Amino acid sequence: MPETIQNTAPSPLALPSPIPLVEHPAAVYLATLSPGSRPTMRQALNAIARLLTNSSCDAMTLNWAALRYKHTAAVRSVLSEKYAPAYVNKVLCALRRVLKEALRLEIMDAVDFARAVDIPNVKVTKQLRGRVLTAEEISQLMQTCFDDPTPTGYRDAAIFAILRGSGVRRSEVVNLDLSNLDLNTGAIEVRGGKGGKDRTVYLPDAALTVVLDWLSLRDFEAGPLLCHINRGSRIVRRRLTSQAVLFILQKRGLEAGVTNFSAHDFRRTFISDLLDAGEDISTVQRLAGHANSDQTARYDRRGEETKRCAVQKLTIPGQRKKSPLLM
Repeated sequence: MPETIQNTAPSPLALPSPIPLVEHPAAVYLATLSPGSRPTMRQALNAIARLLTNSSCDAMTLNWAALRYKHTAAVRSVLSEKYAPAYVNKVLCALRRVLKEALRLEIMDAVDFARAVDIPNVKVTKQLRGRVLTAEEISQLMQTCFDDPTPTGYRDAAIFAILRGSGVRRSEVVNLDLSNLDLNTGAIEVRGGKGGKDRTVYLPDAALTVVLDWLSLRDFEAGPLLCHINRGSRIVRRRLTSQAVLFILQKRGLEAGVTNFSAHDFRRTFISDLLDAGEDISTVQRLAGHANSDQTARYDRRGEETKRCAVQKLTIPGQRKKSPLLM
């Protein structure tokens, strides 16, 4: 982040000396998160620390217990001017959670805590985020991978097939091991998803075929399902990062002429298409790993045409007698 907030506190915001991880509020908070969520929230905490200390501290060297209302309010102000409300609120949530751990660890006074966390979330627009990918766009993306005869083409096709066919999150797809995939049924065991929850999803047969093509090159030894490929097109059994998947999607999108989409748009498409196919929202909720059906409904991007078609199924009973006025 380009801007910083000059520290005007009488005492420095940097920790005077390292403290054990079990007593560090940021470390304790991060330990409560799933492996997939941890890097994102650590990055958010690092951003807060840099803002408050002119980039001299990160999440582990900032003295979180020294933060007061003037600091948290300033963080909210700077972030809300530059970033989307949803992102700002996610960062503020992490900030509040760390300060809550500082209170629990008895290194922050209850009054100071209450004042520091008394900052409102940024109002989020009601306009739906993201979009649904059309069947033609998905076909173009897949074909771009199929036209690439190298191991990279096979791997990237598998990535798209898993995102499209199972609706998993980007952070979840990179954490998949071969052992999480049932090669017979297409069942995928998602471990440590959002909120630390496990769930089972399923690949459709067409997607499983694409993944099996990739495994025929990767081989069937244990390890990460999706691997790094070096410049010599040699498969290296090293797990892809979430950022690497983002770059792959962007690269293939440019090649296919499909732009302005994200990995999460595959998830929105997955949910919308299942609902459009008549699947009940409870089943879709479990596949998506949502806590409740309201959260699943927010991913529905089927639009006005779906609503128009739905009401066409209704009938108006009875029959009007012909009027002389209409003869």
